[in-house]
Amino acid sequence: MEKYESKVFQHGTLGMLVPGLFDGTMTIADLLKHGDWGIGTASGLDGEMIVLDHTPYLAQSNGEIRVLKPEEKVPFATVHFEQIKDKFTARNLTKKELEEHILKTYPYKNVFFAVKIVGKFSAVKTRVVEKQTRPYKSLLAVANEQAIFEKYDVSGTVIGYFAPKMFQGMAAPGFHLHFLADDKSIGGHVLNFDVSEAKVYLQPFTMIDQHLPLDNQEFLDKDLDIADMHDQIKKAEG
Repeated sequence: MEKYESKVFQHGTLGMLVPGLFDGTMTIADLLKHGDWGIGTASGLDGEMIVLDHTPYLAQSNGEIRVLKPEEKVPFATVHFEQIKDKFTARNLTKKELEEHILKTYPYKNVFFAVKIVGKFSAVKTRVVEKQTRPYKSLLAVANEQAIFEKYDVSGTVIGYFAPKMFQGMAAPGFHLHFLADDKSIGGHVLNFDVSEAKVYLQPFTMIDQHLPLDNQEFLDKDLDIADMHDQIKKAEG
């Protein structure tokens, strides 16, 4: 039997966004060489990206969903090629209940893993950050001005990742999930959902490919103060 191995690719870090490093530093074309599924944001922190089966959708703060062009850039994104290890059916569960079930049932609390949830949701609540222009504000200041969207009885896909607490800063600890409705009526960073009935797919990773923008002078020059980074990430991602 072949040994299970799976890799996740991440460009940039969530910690880089905290002080306002929002400029795109990798093209969509280059990003998609590393994965078909994933999440991220566009240059200028323009909305919430949802990559489904090689298509990079962007949920925008005006409520519109569009497909990102190959030449557009991202400051932060996480993607992977699908290699499902576990799957189960979820019925009538809140987001919290589903997350607790996953961590209780599968031995993945200390590893990165991908989560994909496909099916019907009785309620979904998302947020989308608004595109920023220079001089950039902090991530927390931007998150406080986010647009909130809610929809009931909607079919769609949740995609995202779980990161162990020890990787705080590189990623958001815990679950970081984005949603896109099948009819593109709602998308964004998941604040909450209630599952009616959906298939849940899990993919734990044995390897992390962390890519940094070495050709971006602003990133190289920035003093990344981690003193209150954890607190700001928790507030911004909540």
